[in-house]
Amino acid sequence: MPNFGTAVSNGTAEEEAYRHVLAGIRTGRFKAGERLIPEGIASEIGMSRMPVREAFRRLATEGLVVIRPNRGCMVAGLTVEEMYEVFEMRSVLEGLAVRLALPRLDTEAFLELERLLERMVRSGAAGNWVSRHREFHEYICAFSRRPKLVRQIASLHVTLEPYLRIWFDHVEKPLSAEAEHRAIIDALKTGDAGHAERQMAEHILTTAPDLAAFAFGGGGPA
Repeated sequence: MPNFGTAVSNGTAEEEAYRHVLAGIRTGRFKAGERLIPEGIASEIGMSRMPVREAFRRLATEGLVVIRPNRGCMVAGLTVEEMYEVFEMRSVLEGLAVRLALPRLDTEAFLELERLLERMVRSGAAGNWVSRHREFHEYICAFSRRPKLVRQIASLHVTLEPYLRIWFDHVEKPLSAEAEHRAIIDALKTGDAGHAERQMAEHILTTAPDLAAFAFGGGGPA
């Protein structure tokens, strides 16, 4: 008879390990280029190395870590070209998500978006702002009802979040941030899918040059 209890246990442990490492990458605890030691991480969360190694493989498929022979698992970093590419991918994928989500947004959804924007504006520390920002975008994308699309978008957010947190630790939040997210809500309220898609894409793409200038000292991709 199959041991379903063990399978569930292993799956749960792998998920816990995945979320632990993901949180470390997202918050910048595990930095780009840093080698991840499975024994150390397993000890931190009280499990064997196997679920941690499986979590590494999952993170590698999402482009968040790189597994190399004889060098182990390292946190992936971005070049300036890759950063622009991530923003370009986000603009297309989140634009699509907006187009798919729009018919499903109702009065309650718009009220929640207003609440999410208010929480974003009122957040203090950089980490809080970045988390609230992610929640705002995730809430809209979830209405697309396309799980694979939502997961891909989420992985792109994770790739950028450490850079965003460092950026906002050193500079004030852009004064335009509230206005840009307000414009997204207003565009959604028009019911015009093309307009809302363009608004989301423009919002995402205008962030790229400022973040790249901070992270890499200016200049766009070669």
